[in-house]
Amino acid sequence: MDHEAAKAIGAGIAVIALAGVGIGIGNIFSSLVTSVARNPSARDQVFGLGILGFALTEAVALFALLIAFLILFT
Repeated sequence: MDHEAAKAIGAGIAVIALAGVGIGIGNIFSSLVTSVARNPSARDQVFGLGILGFALTEAVALFALLIAFLILFT
């Protein structure tokens, strides 16, 4: 197997995590919308937690992309 092909396969495997990130972000915001629809007065408390969850989930995506780029370009 060629070295470049192995790098491309490794980067592709590293990017599989982005599918989980997409599902996670969808779950976070669907739960946020549902909770605000049920109790609008709790919006201020719930919104901060939703944004925190989004930021932590998005960090996983950035780490996965970083690893894929490191595999490809080193």
